[in-house]
Amino acid sequence: MDLGAIVAEIGAEMAAAEDRGRVADYIPELGRVDCNQFGMAIVTAEGETHQTGDALTPFSIQSVSKVFTLAIALGRLGESLWRRVGVEPSGLAFNSILQLETESGIPRNPFINAGALIVTDSILAGHAPRETLGELLRFVRMSANDDDIHINENVAKSEEETGHLNRSLAHFMASHGRLLNAPELTCGTYFHQCAIEMNCVQLANAARFLTGAKSAPRLLSRQKIRRINALMMTCGHYDGSGEFAFRVGLPGKSGVGGGIMVVVPNKASVAVWSPGLNARGNSQLGTLAMERLARTTGWSIFG
Repeated sequence: MDLGAIVAEIGAEMAAAEDRGRVADYIPELGRVDCNQFGMAIVTAEGETHQTGDALTPFSIQSVSKVFTLAIALGRLGESLWRRVGVEPSGLAFNSILQLETESGIPRNPFINAGALIVTDSILAGHAPRETLGELLRFVRMSANDDDIHINENVAKSEEETGHLNRSLAHFMASHGRLLNAPELTCGTYFHQCAIEMNCVQLANAARFLTGAKSAPRLLSRQKIRRINALMMTCGHYDGSGEFAFRVGLPGKSGVGGGIMVVVPNKASVAVWSPGLNARGNSQLGTLAMERLARTTGWSIFG
């Protein structure tokens, strides 16, 4: 299988696409990103990298960061984490407050915003936000084997200025006694984690530890890797997770910055980026590109 040719063909198809979705302009800094960009990178289990388009252009990983905070939380807390957050798909928008109201402030899963705030709150407990963000950056840099990964302070500031709904989620959970830290500290840390900036090559490398391949970094136990991959499959695209599983058939996590990180167990890790989003807040071209890749390669956890 000529992955280089496959990736190049997908890149050419995406470059010619007319429907590119819409950028997440409710975060002003993301609203300024040029929608006419597309990048893709694949890193195989053997360490070969194949890339196309804007694969070296940095972008805000946004909710993809939730995978890395979850990995840290599982490494530190293990199964006790699930006492604070559920593992079921929500079926609602990523920033919905509806289920919190009916389920005593316990989020359905760690990838919706409320659940991600709980995870961030868990790793923040007993630490200053600066220390927690430093730990997160060290983990991401180690997983990607690349120290040139940073937080975009302009994006973080933009999130701080517009993150009223996330603050509402945090205060609602605090009212039910679900937070360990002050909502302002948890939200501030969360806004900065979402502002981590990476390119497709870095992100594909950062996902290698989740493939379970023998040559991949050993950052978590196999059981914890299975947990994360299962949640990416069922919850990684919010209320579009079922559609992504149907069209692609691989664990993946999206972000409103237009990035999608995908795991092909024991074979490869993939990152795709295009800032225009579909109606469910997932990358329009990124989803299409992953569908094309899965169809051409036959990669799927469903055989």
